[in-house]
Amino acid sequence: MTDHTTTGAAAGWTGWRAAAEAALYGPDGFYRRPEGPAGHFRTSVHASPLFAEAVARLLCRLDETLGRPARLDFVDMAAGRGELAAGVLAALPAEVNARTRVYAVDVADRPADLDHRIEWRSEPPENITGLLFANEWLDNVPVEIAETDSAGRPRRVLVRRDGRERLGEPVLGAEAEWLDRWWPLPAEEGLRAEIGLPRDEAWASAVATVGRGLAVAVDYAHTASSRPLFGTLTGFREGRECAPVPDGSCDLTAHVALDACALPGGRVLTQRDALRALGIAGARPPLTLASTHPAEYVRALARAGEAAELTAPGGLGDFGWLLQPVGVDGLLVDVPDHEEQ
Repeated sequence: MTDHTTTGAAAGWTGWRAAAEAALYGPDGFYRRPEGPAGHFRTSVHASPLFAEAVARLLCRLDETLGRPARLDFVDMAAGRGELAAGVLAALPAEVNARTRVYAVDVADRPADLDHRIEWRSEPPENITGLLFANEWLDNVPVEIAETDSAGRPRRVLVRRDGRERLGEPVLGAEAEWLDRWWPLPAEEGLRAEIGLPRDEAWASAVATVGRGLAVAVDYAHTASSRPLFGTLTGFREGRECAPVPDGSCDLTAHVALDACALPGGRVLTQRDALRALGIAGARPPLTLASTHPAEYVRALARAGEAAELTAPGGLGDFGWLLQPVGVDGLLVDVPDHEEQ
């Protein structure tokens, strides 16, 4: 329960954005730990190599659209330990692989065993010709939390390092405008929203590095028609959901308002529809294959199981994909309009 009195930063109270920034990315922050994100939670990248294969297929489609440039870029934003970058590089056809420059972008240090062809950076390169892919990045861009008080006014939620909360000053200015436009809070005490303005700005900055190509953000998401009443802020530690405490001991994450992030021409799909359009489906192989080619059947059955997990309703399949073309026509993922999120 939120304590409704106010106090200053001198007493250890601060907004959630600053608290999460320090807890995740400070000198001893969660994302600087040697085990990396995979030590605490499982993303689509870790669930199956099929995910990297689908991203590689998207990059190949983009390569054709771009006219097979002499240098094709692939940028893995919030790369963790470079798992997606390495998987995409391994999945590319030899001819495309030879022309592709792969960049992994993360605040952590470069893993010692990462493929030498992958360039490790703290910021994306400029003037990208190709694909910038941000898998579960925006949910870790810290944001302020707003909560309605007893008078129905949205106020900033303050937090201490131990996770205790209080209400602070009223939400004003650009943050109030963002709430009014994207997540209007009813005048009922205790309702919450995550003010996604920093994510909109972070995404716009990332897209601005693409000279010609496609930017894709994949994340836990919601849209204006289905904003949660009490927000989505939570923590993860060692594979389990936990209380969001900004002390560096756990991941701090909140779902993303991808519709707010989208720039003109952008489109939001579900992961289920995006992966199916990229050839990833969970259909079982025919039983006849079990008797004629049993080893092939077992491999196909395993792939079908992995594909089913990546596209499952109520799970990874419900993730949002925000596709943002830059200087190219179309999204390179052909999904009928009625299948959009």
